[in-house]
Amino acid sequence: MADNKKQGIDQGLIRDLANILNETDLTEIEVEQDELRIRVSRAGTPQYVSAPVPAAQFAAPAAAAAVTAPAAAPAARDNKNAVTAPMVGTAYLAAAPGARPFVEVGSTVQEGQTILIIEAMKTMNQIPAPRSGKVVEILVADAAPVEYGEPLIVIE
Repeated sequence: MADNKKQGIDQGLIRDLANILNETDLTEIEVEQDELRIRVSRAGTPQYVSAPVPAAQFAAPAAAAAVTAPAAAPAARDNKNAVTAPMVGTAYLAAAPGARPFVEVGSTVQEGQTILIIEAMKTMNQIPAPRSGKVVEILVADAAPVEYGEPLIVIE
């Protein structure tokens, strides 16, 4: 059993949790057992799986994220209005290459509306607008890599 935990997350457990979401009409479910925590969500919110990572493996990416995020932060006029990346991945401003972008500077968005997609581990995660408002700045280029917490779009 310990070897299974070291080799990866139980895909069957994730499928079971997703089925529970569908059967119960919940939007999110989180399970924690020993040092493993899994959260599955839907309804336009990012989906992710988290598990503790040994400090030696986590130190380098954490240092990189700490360096990258402050460098990107000044680009936003008003960070409190910036939508930040909920995960590391590749940001896409449109649903497909050559398609019209989800939003443009000057666009009015509604809370929950998809504003971009972040691809992480071959999964396309729709990123919803956290609030209604006007897009005043887009801080990321299409198909650009993004770090967790990096400002992406400013909505006022």
